[in-house]
Amino acid sequence: MSKAVLVLENGQVYTGRAYGSTGETLGEAVFCTAMTGYQETLTDPSYHRQIVVATAPQIGNTGWNTEDSESLLGKRSSVRWSADFIDHDDPGKIWVAGYAVRNPTRRVSNWRAGSTLEGELADQDVVSISGIDTRAVVRVLRDTGSMRAGIFSGDALRSVDEMLDAVRAQPSMAGADLAAEVSTTEPYVVEAAGGQAKLRVAALDMGIKANTPRMLAARGVEVHVLPSNATLADIRSVNPDGFFLSNGPGDPATADAAVALTSEVIDSGLPTFGICFGNQIMGRAFGRDTYKLKFGHRGINIPVLDTVTGRVAITSQNHGFAIAGEAGEEFDTAFGRARVSHVCANDGVVEGVELISGQAFSVQYHPEAASGPHDAANLFDKFVSTMEGTRS
Repeated sequence: MSKAVLVLENGQVYTGRAYGSTGETLGEAVFCTAMTGYQETLTDPSYHRQIVVATAPQIGNTGWNTEDSESLLGKRSSVRWSADFIDHDDPGKIWVAGYAVRNPTRRVSNWRAGSTLEGELADQDVVSISGIDTRAVVRVLRDTGSMRAGIFSGDALRSVDEMLDAVRAQPSMAGADLAAEVSTTEPYVVEAAGGQAKLRVAALDMGIKANTPRMLAARGVEVHVLPSNATLADIRSVNPDGFFLSNGPGDPATADAAVALTSEVIDSGLPTFGICFGNQIMGRAFGRDTYKLKFGHRGINIPVLDTVTGRVAITSQNHGFAIAGEAGEEFDTAFGRARVSHVCANDGVVEGVELISGQAFSVQYHPEAASGPHDAANLFDKFVSTMEGTRS
């Protein structure tokens, strides 16, 4: 295998072997602590423009299949399809800027695997690196914080100073407006399971994961997925029972249009539910500030405390920004009294906000659990109940 290097913004260089495609890629270096689910991670649009460092030492064991990707919807040409929208010719789009692993498996062992991880990375021209001490890299990112980085291999290899200049010349994730780059450009519909819709939801796609419409469809909800630049008129044209704010990449401080739209929707009385980036948009609509975390939360075993019930859920997370606030804090908004509903049990970071009236709520983690635990799937039931209550 040919030589490859990972260069961090602070000047540290890690030498390994080219993995996937060769060349040059730039992005923010972040780490994911999940032991499984690398396919869901790599195809999550929220990882756009990030180089993901895997803390699990062995990666690629189960190969690549056409069922577990989280960006399947982004490659559809149809404007309407059923909730079971798996296309066995569609591997799903890889959104990460690059991937850094320690020990890629030499043999794939899974009955669903149609290809290998390295083969898919190469096919989609994702420059990656293997054979480096990823846990040493993670120690640096934990101590110093997520930072700009680059992977270089093949003809892109040059002097360390030149590669470091390229890394430092790229823009920071702070201030990055990326939702439009991962959003659908045309509306589409995911039918309710069985084709019998009891409710209709307008979903703002800022990087929506494929399993989210599935979770809603399984509960009898027809999901109309709209581009990130949708207007209140676009939402009203769907005649929805509820409004959903998706996950997505970038700095929530740049999403003024989404914040304004969310404020209009909540003010209209429509039940609203947000996830991840959608939680940060909801927080801003409630008048809260957002900020960049030192190294973020990325993994599938992160404990979250419900400040109202005291219950703890183990959650899947992927975020580098958060809402300012403290556990159980109550505050006034333009739509009534609100509170911080969830916090991370590890560090107290805000993981959810809600109107006390129950009309609008959001969480920072991923209740659609792809990949990850199912502890928080009941939030979709809560959204359905809220819509049913409003309708009645």
